Amino acid sequence: MVMVITGAAGFIGSNLVKALNQHGETSILAVDNLETPGKFLNLADCTVVNYMDKREFIEQVEADALDFEIEAVLHQGACSDTMEHDGRYMMDNNFRFSRSLFYFCQAREIPLIYASSAAVYGDSAVFREHPACERPLNVYGYSKLAFDQFLRPYLARDELTAPCVGLRYFNVYGDREQHKERMASVAYHFFHQYRTHGCIRLFEGCDGYAHGEQRRDFISVEDVVRVNLWLLDHPEVSGIFNVGTGRSRPFNQMAVATINALRRSESTLTLEEMIKQELIEYIAFPDALKGKYQSYTEADMSQLRSVGYHAPFLDVEEGIARYMEALMVRYPA
Repeated sequence: MVMVITGAAGFIGSNLVKALNQHGETSILAVDNLETPGKFLNLADCTVVNYMDKREFIEQVEADALDFEIEAVLHQGACSDTMEHDGRYMMDNNFRFSRSLFYFCQAREIPLIYASSAAVYGDSAVFREHPACERPLNVYGYSKLAFDQFLRPYLARDELTAPCVGLRYFNVYGDREQHKERMASVAYHFFHQYRTHGCIRLFEGCDGYAHGEQRRDFISVEDVVRVNLWLLDHPEVSGIFNVGTGRSRPFNQMAVATINALRRSESTLTLEEMIKQELIEYIAFPDALKGKYQSYTEADMSQLRSVGYHAPFLDVEEGIARYMEALMVRYPA
């Protein structure tokens, strides 16, 4: 039997492959599209039993032509570009493919864990897994919400033949995201800004927030992986769950954690000291993002906690410090 991971060469997918390898699991079918230059590097230090292009995989799923036994599917593959405006392309990748995979898995009683997104909440002030809180600001957020809505009646009627779990990832940062370029986490961009310019640039205030005080629920990919692996070990769980830390953090705090981690042996600085030394600068908020930007997110984690996931999450200082160490190895000075 094999474990199928879609988006296996992507950010979260490759971290899942690596973690499964570390747990002794190598019977993995990696599904992805490797047309993006350098994306294969995320799998170069991993072991998989087979690779399949995502288009071939979709075709075989929809034609019922896969001829091997599958233990579970970790569906991480998607178009994750929040600035993509082609709704047909987005829905084809993020909704139709997921729906086909759902039908396939249910027909064969195969557990399915798929990536949803906190983008479903849009400009909501409450981030709870409930329709009243869901207000996507872009077609990416809607494409993720559409599949969550498709799943809900099956959950409500208890009609699933195998576990199905949707994970609404909040702002994930961590190693193996370099191929995402402009869509990589702010932590990744902060690292390169500081290395290149000696300072980090943050947005000026907007939506009632002071400079750099817009807040997000930043979660390490290490924690995201732990949640996925826990769910593999708990097939009694189905549902749609937030995956964040449950605590929002300002961008200023992320910048401070990044700079202090990169200064290493030097003394720890406060935000005020960094601003005074021009290590943090503020730039005008882009017109292109006005009305499409989440200035605040904070996951309500009560649903995931209620089904038994009680592990703590890395705080920003520890998570960023670990990530900066990984980036310094990947990009030696």
